[in-house]
Amino acid sequence: MKKKILFAASECVPFMKTGGLADVAGALPKEFDPKKWDIRVVMPCYSCISEEYLKKMKYVTHFHTSVGGLLPKEYVGIMTLELDGITYYFIDNKSMFGGMKPYGDPYGDIRKFCYFSKAVLSILPSVDFKPDIIHCHDWQTGLIPVYLKTEFAGSDFYKDIKSIMTIHNLRFQGIWDIETMKGLTGLPDELFTADKLEFNGDANMLKGGIAYADYVTTVSETYAEEIKTWEYGEGLDGLLRAREDTVCGILNGIDYKEYDPMTDSYLVSPYSVEDFRKKKWKNKTKLQEELSLPVDKSKYMIGMITRLTDQKGLDLIQYVIDYMTDEKTQFVVIGTGDPRYEDMFRYHESLQSERICAKITYSDELAHKLYAASDAFLMPSRFEPCGLSQLIALRYGSVPIVRETGGLKDTVEPLNEYENTGNGFSFGPYDARDMLKIINYSKEIYFGKKAMWNKIAERGMRCDYSWHTSREKYEALYSRLIGK
Repeated sequence: MKKKILFAASECVPFMKTGGLADVAGALPKEFDPKKWDIRVVMPCYSCISEEYLKKMKYVTHFHTSVGGLLPKEYVGIMTLELDGITYYFIDNKSMFGGMKPYGDPYGDIRKFCYFSKAVLSILPSVDFKPDIIHCHDWQTGLIPVYLKTEFAGSDFYKDIKSIMTIHNLRFQGIWDIETMKGLTGLPDELFTADKLEFNGDANMLKGGIAYADYVTTVSETYAEEIKTWEYGEGLDGLLRAREDTVCGILNGIDYKEYDPMTDSYLVSPYSVEDFRKKKWKNKTKLQEELSLPVDKSKYMIGMITRLTDQKGLDLIQYVIDYMTDEKTQFVVIGTGDPRYEDMFRYHESLQSERICAKITYSDELAHKLYAASDAFLMPSRFEPCGLSQLIALRYGSVPIVRETGGLKDTVEPLNEYENTGNGFSFGPYDARDMLKIINYSKEIYFGKKAMWNKIAERGMRCDYSWHTSREKYEALYSRLIGK
């Protein structure tokens, strides 16, 4: 008999994506053997999902449910679509999921995901699917384990269903005042205590998920340890330490079909690990031409593709950017976010237009081109639960320069010249001088020991950070929880 898993997520590729969570929800279910596993996905039916997919969805049924006193009679429509062998369910409610983007004002997001958490459980009898495990992703689904162990626990249909809570980024928790949360959820007073949903006088959806789930995972082994500390725990380190026997890290993967320099249609010169030494540079000169940078294959091009936020270590770059970019170095940044960082990069581009290019946008095509064109890829994050960009950079032979935190520490092995090992460069303290020192060291290797540099890139390209290894670990966890 197949083991049944339901992924519950606020976004999922290819229907909706704002971050790495969508990649996980989209890629991981497809990795399982369909002869042994029945993996399905449920997410909101956003009005801003592409018309291409909205048109293909089929109506299943609808009903009304009471979520809480503030949501006394809410419409729950169920749409479905099968794609690449996976069944997807979409919870339809225009008052919740209308609009031009998936997330809006903070209260509106709290409201819609309180509704979503209850709706996910409510639709299961209607779609005739009783999962062995509901795999919940981030705070938007944090109330599913809570409802499962409380309001739904008395029903025979739900009593054997287990839940896993995966933390993709602990900084975002779904916090609102307790009285409003009682009205939005219908949950009783006794759940809003310090050992359950209460958090510094408010209610915390992610905390509820961590407290009530049968198991808690996060997206790298190092981050799983970091979040048990005061520095990285975002106020939940005590709860995570208390649950440490049921907390583990499983590294995310990337889609090796989407990110393959040998078949990437965006590249002017596709290449493989066997011939990148002869072909990769052609992508650099082509991108230099496109970005109006001096066209010179001998330049050291550092790439960065990121959300422009404090988390990403941009304050470190701000301190030393003038020293990073010498006459032999080009720095290309792609991303949007905090206006002060957008303006910072624009300002420095205006001062050094031959050395710095800031594309304050996000373009999938441009991102693929930069992974292929860049010699090195910079990620000096303050914290990084997993990080996908360094995995893609490794795949494309762009050598990562990272801070030793979270998934960056787990995936980037620093160069050891004497043993000729390592697939990148790293620094430990969150300090701009340490970052600059390691960037300068990478330049010494690039310009002075090119054969060694190429071996670093080659080792990176030979790494396997596909979903295969991660899937095996999830299979083992699921089987252990199900007891089969």
